[in-house]
Amino acid sequence: MNWSAALPTFLITLREGVEAALVVGIVFACLQQAEQKKLHRWVYLGVFSAALASFVVGLLLRLGIQGLQTSDLLYGPVFKQLFEVGLGVIAIAMLSWMLIWMTRQARFLKAEIEGSVKSALGDDSRAAWAIFSLIFIAVFREGVETALFIVAKFQEGWIPVLGAMGGLTTAALIGMLLFKWSIRINLSQFFRVMGVFLLLIVSGLVISALRHLDAAAIAWSQINSSVVECGQGSTSCLLGPQIWDLSAILPDRQFPGILLKTLFGYTQKLYIVQAVGYLLFWAIVGSLYFRSLSQPTQLKPATKLN
Repeated sequence: MNWSAALPTFLITLREGVEAALVVGIVFACLQQAEQKKLHRWVYLGVFSAALASFVVGLLLRLGIQGLQTSDLLYGPVFKQLFEVGLGVIAIAMLSWMLIWMTRQARFLKAEIEGSVKSALGDDSRAAWAIFSLIFIAVFREGVETALFIVAKFQEGWIPVLGAMGGLTTAALIGMLLFKWSIRINLSQFFRVMGVFLLLIVSGLVISALRHLDAAAIAWSQINSSVVECGQGSTSCLLGPQIWDLSAILPDRQFPGILLKTLFGYTQKLYIVQAVGYLLFWAIVGSLYFRSLSQPTQLKPATKLN
């Protein structure tokens, strides 16, 4: 059993889960200060509804891929690969954007949430719905990103799901440590380290998405007999010449290659377009992220929940 498949989802859900836990904890603290414990159930309902909705989104995407795999359509294999390319691109875009956006907005996070809760409590008739919506959006956003990542990168049964459950459990524990027991954790350092891991994992999705795109071209060439078959030898259909072939030295289906592949997108056969895409990702997204780290943050929750 390949337990290495659980590590990326654990790291992704840990980081995304801590972000959601911060929002939930700050909302709880605001309600506690306002003596509005009666609205606590709407916070729990928002968390539960968002988690369920995220699961449904991931399940529907997974069923879509399975349907294409078992489809009798002539171009079913092509559509399946293109579908995975689309999921990969969406996952890359969403995770990259949220990583940079959250890093830049972290210094305003506490003030913005407190302002939203204060505004919601100002209208008694809509307070419950406003609190529910605030929590649902925060948790659902993180949940969808995680679902997209799991579906886009893994086809390995329930192992990635177990990693996601472990990440969420750890994130919930961190949230309890922060808000229930007032344990001090250097959140700025935590998010910086997890941010680098997230960049490494998402950059691996770039290589994976390009590999699926090339697989779609190969499948199409095989279906159309009138087209010269591509993907033979050291040159791929769309990815250009091969840069390296480390299958004899560091195969990506054996340890430690499989761990590097699962976490960081390592591939035993790398082509020039994949290398260019990988470097462009780091040049654009990586530079934006590290530039955003120079901004101060406000991530220290101070209120204890009872």
